[in-house]
Amino acid sequence: MNNDDQPVPVEQRPDNRREPRRVRDFFSVPAPVKRVFDRFPLVTYPANDLPHHSKSARQGNQLFVFTDAAGARRGRPSFNPQCLKWQAYLKFVKIEFDIVPSNNHASPSGFLPFLLPDRPVGSSTPIPSNKLQKWIIEQVHCEEEQQLNVRFEVYSSLLDIRIRNAWLYHLYMNRENFEAVARRLYVDPTTTNSAVRSVLAAQLQQAAREELLKTTTYIDVSALEAEAAEAFQSLSELLGDRFHFFDRPEPGLFDASVFAYTHLILDQNMGWKYNNLEQSLSQHTNLVQHRDRLLEYFKESEK
Repeated sequence: MNNDDQPVPVEQRPDNRREPRRVRDFFSVPAPVKRVFDRFPLVTYPANDLPHHSKSARQGNQLFVFTDAAGARRGRPSFNPQCLKWQAYLKFVKIEFDIVPSNNHASPSGFLPFLLPDRPVGSSTPIPSNKLQKWIIEQVHCEEEQQLNVRFEVYSSLLDIRIRNAWLYHLYMNRENFEAVARRLYVDPTTTNSAVRSVLAAQLQQAAREELLKTTTYIDVSALEAEAAEAFQSLSELLGDRFHFFDRPEPGLFDASVFAYTHLILDQNMGWKYNNLEQSLSQHTNLVQHRDRLLEYFKESEK
């Protein structure tokens, strides 16, 4: 599954068996039509360019994330953890940027977020999320992040597996949350066609189900919630009484990764109907305070 918390449905490939001749003949192009296409062949157009509004007279860095227009104008946290992780990290390292509402289909790589750096028009190269850390280090020379990579990888599994799996279930598989949160944020904004909405909703839920079943034969909600609770406990012990993870003077990438989940789990504006993750997280005062401190970076941008 891609983009952490917005699953991308897997397309089914047609099989390669040969069709009976009569079926193939039935779908063959009649000779008069074929002559027309031979004279005026079909044209394959190149892939879509980036949205024109992103190239026209823009100034500054632009981060394309899941958000709405009002959230983009005020610089509010994205409702997608993967997007919020990089949105927060850019703020922590004091790189100025604007937020642009987007979706996976508008991304050159097929996933959000991506960044258009502040460069002359015509030479702008989209930077996908898997290359953002390298670009940020080059901009602000925060080489200390590279020194933390080993420790980061060890603890990131708590987020990328245990907490993420519980998040996927709560967002997509829990019926109440899906209707109140996921459908409102990911499905309804894409189209007004009710049939298309139904298909998209089913695809998102199926993709989440397939992702969760990669590591187990069936989805055990109690086990998912227990593993997330253990992950919060480990993160709480790792943070201790420090302001930031790994005792950094300023919040870093791991702080942003944790905040991306803790904020959205605790955010009342998400509209959760069922939220056992909040109950587990709220038992760790230092993680809640960590989230509150980092949220101040976003409140400053709204002033």
